[in-house]
Amino acid sequence: MTDVLARRTLRRAAEPAAIDAVHAELDCLWDDASFVPDMDRMTFATAVIEAASNVVQHAVPQSTTPVELGVDISVTPVRLEARVSAFGAAVPDPIDTDAPMPDGEAESGRGLALIRALVTTVTFKRQDGTNTWILSKTPLHE
Repeated sequence: MTDVLARRTLRRAAEPAAIDAVHAELDCLWDDASFVPDMDRMTFATAVIEAASNVVQHAVPQSTTPVELGVDISVTPVRLEARVSAFGAAVPDPIDTDAPMPDGEAESGRGLALIRALVTTVTFKRQDGTNTWILSKTPLHE
């Protein structure tokens, strides 16, 4: 198993201010993982922010309790991984993590396609009332 060299975690109400907190956590993460190339930082951070923004904008509460956004980001010598979770969210419509980028006339569906273009893998899982998108980027560029 590869050692985690840097990690940042947050959990808070899924509201617009949470996106600023994700940006701040990513900035701190790069301070601890200065070996990560700039291009990998930029593409991975964009994917994480897009996934977090999707939770804030589109997650529907499963009950009367508001949805919470959770982000857990880790860095190893060869991998960047983020788990972006919607705690207390309803089951989303079917998710096609391999869907292509929609054409210019489409009104939605670009977020997941953009995320897929920026990272190596995107997976989705639903467990205990939580929707989680797992984003990973490997190998790191030099």
